[in-house]
Amino acid sequence: MDKLNSYLTFKLGNETFAANVAHVLHILGIPDITKMPNSPDYLMGVMNLRGQVLPVIDPHFRFKIEPQEITKDTCIVVIEIKHNEENYQLGSLVDSVEEVIEIQQEKILPPPELGAQYNSKYIEGVIPHKEKFILILNITQVFSELSSSLKI
Repeated sequence: MDKLNSYLTFKLGNETFAANVAHVLHILGIPDITKMPNSPDYLMGVMNLRGQVLPVIDPHFRFKIEPQEITKDTCIVVIEIKHNEENYQLGSLVDSVEEVIEIQQEKILPPPELGAQYNSKYIEGVIPHKEKFILILNITQVFSELSSSLKI
């Protein structure tokens, strides 16, 4: 997947993250999600996306962020990742979508060492934006580990 200079920013709890739009396929309201018995905490269940069974992940658990109450701003971001030379789609719960921002590659700062709460292999870089910092997620790294444990 070619990287673009556009990033979708979204909230998980009070934290703002970004994902390269090359991975983002859709932004959806909260659909009916079918729970899966004996599934890991981070798997909310599966949903129907135009006849396709799509796993829905709650990334709050991955980043040790307290899950939030579902509101009118809560949505599912459908992303595509490449894992083991195959493309996979999955839904990720986010507390709200903020905006799409354009950023020049040279303005992206390297990822800091963040300790145990955020594994730095999940962070591609940091965007200085409106007097705060936005962490750019390495979508492939974050979700390929989850998807391989789900065998999707």
